Amino acid sequence: MADARTPAPTAEKMNGADILVQSLIRHGVEVVFAYPGGASMPIHQSLTRVADKVRTILPRHEQGGGFMAHGYARTTGKAGVCFSTSGPGATNFVTCIADAKMDSVPMIAITGQVSTAVLGNDAFQETPMVEICRGITKHHYLVTRTEDITRVMAEAFHIAETGRPGPVLIDMPKDVQVKSIVPNWDVPLNLPGYKPTRRPKRAELEPILQAIRASKKPVIYAGGGVTHSGGADALTKFAISTGIPVALTLHGIGNFPADHYLCLQMLGMHGTVYSNYAVNDADLLLAFGVRFDDRVTGKLSEFAKHGKIVHIDIDQSEIHKNKLAHIPVHGDLRLALEDLNAMMKEPAYVDLTSGGRYTDWLRQVDEWREQEPMKFTDVGGGRMNQQFVIKRLHEILKERGQLDKTILSTGVGQHQMFAAQYFPFTKPRKWVTSGGLGTMGFGLPAAMGAQVAHPDNLCIDIDGDGSFLMNIQELACCYTEKIPAKVLLLNNQHLGMVVQWEDRFFASNRGHTYLGAGSDNDPYPDFVTIAKGFGVGAKTISEKKDLDAALIEMIESPGAFVLDVHVPHQEHVLPMIPSGATVKDIIKA
Repeated sequence: MADARTPAPTAEKMNGADILVQSLIRHGVEVVFAYPGGASMPIHQSLTRVADKVRTILPRHEQGGGFMAHGYARTTGKAGVCFSTSGPGATNFVTCIADAKMDSVPMIAITGQVSTAVLGNDAFQETPMVEICRGITKHHYLVTRTEDITRVMAEAFHIAETGRPGPVLIDMPKDVQVKSIVPNWDVPLNLPGYKPTRRPKRAELEPILQAIRASKKPVIYAGGGVTHSGGADALTKFAISTGIPVALTLHGIGNFPADHYLCLQMLGMHGTVYSNYAVNDADLLLAFGVRFDDRVTGKLSEFAKHGKIVHIDIDQSEIHKNKLAHIPVHGDLRLALEDLNAMMKEPAYVDLTSGGRYTDWLRQVDEWREQEPMKFTDVGGGRMNQQFVIKRLHEILKERGQLDKTILSTGVGQHQMFAAQYFPFTKPRKWVTSGGLGTMGFGLPAAMGAQVAHPDNLCIDIDGDGSFLMNIQELACCYTEKIPAKVLLLNNQHLGMVVQWEDRFFASNRGHTYLGAGSDNDPYPDFVTIAKGFGVGAKTISEKKDLDAALIEMIESPGAFVLDVHVPHQEHVLPMIPSGATVKDIIKA
């Protein structure tokens, strides 16, 4: 892997596009997702000259390419890189960039731009991308000098991948791409005040251990920050050592083994009843790498109001933002947990790992777990609901010994929540979903990006028919680029989650949530024909007796595959805490 500090291999002149592409190589980039156009053609010409070093994948829509970069980044921890041209190509990245900002995804979005001489003149396919994206990027650049490219690229990767990860936009005018200069590869970064890594001091961590000692009903509330810090192992060690149960956010899934006794699974709006009860009753809430999102907290003033709150996060702006922390700690979560684990080996704190401290509390948690387990009702008539399909997928993969090499992505909707509830994960970076922005159309391209990053893994998009249709064109990219991602399509002919809210809060009045064409018995569109038109394998089933064989056919398919499973639309994702409500308002049936 090239090093950004390596001396320049040549003192010859290079054009800006070549400098940009060489910068990618020097930062270890091996694949980019790029759709060309007039303002980015020089970059694509440069990419053709390094095809032996950088794989360029051509999506069929810029948003598809952006979400492929997400899947790559989320499963590797490295910045995903995507390119577009100016104007509409660039604006098609806006949703991807906003999604990356919300979910802390390291991403470099490079957009072509009109030449500097006509900036601001409403030139053909000109859009002010920096202004458009100012509020949804971690940082952004409009590069007006070819001499700045090496510095900007080095800064962009540093910013995207360090601290709280996030998206960086680089807007590249065409004349900057074509101008030739002798590049300076050793230019220093110009980031005054940016100090992304901080190790909490011992004096900041000691109150946490003292609070644990004083606690009788503690709960760990762990989120995506655990993943970003690489802190899953440290979290697992900390939880097991102290005997404190762990509730996970949607993005925290996989950071603590789902099959461990202390795992309370997901909390929040569609989390387990027992995780929400535990958080509600806790006298100490250890919030690790979370942002107290409304889908977790519900009514903020009522959330975890009975106990003391510890909040550790790398992003200082998140501390006290939504919920007051009694013990705030700004710093890298993995480093903080490793230091806490080390401190608990000392004589002064070794009693915290002696076991048996929370017998009564765990007994109470067990009662809730037994009284309110995750469950669903068989729909009967030989049909199957979404939960059953997902559960069988997990069981079959486990029986085949494939779980450790399976990565799951999802679209957004009921299928997403059912997957979070019924597909247990034991490792991080195996679960890729759009949480904060909740972007439909995310699942297929994210699975493709994950597949490119991990060619030996089985990458499956669990999707709904509404979400799948939003980026279905990427099946063409699957075929042409030989990306064997799978789609498990839970087809209910409706916008299922919106239907659920209509049923619960709008007297079942349908407000344009039906996606079919007149009859649930004649599903529309014909996804098998569409998939086969793209050259992708496909199968459709509607009866439970056919499920196992169809799942195995999908799993064993050497190329991309769409399994269209017809499911009823009447099913609701439960339990459910209505938006802005409290644990007292939880809907169980």
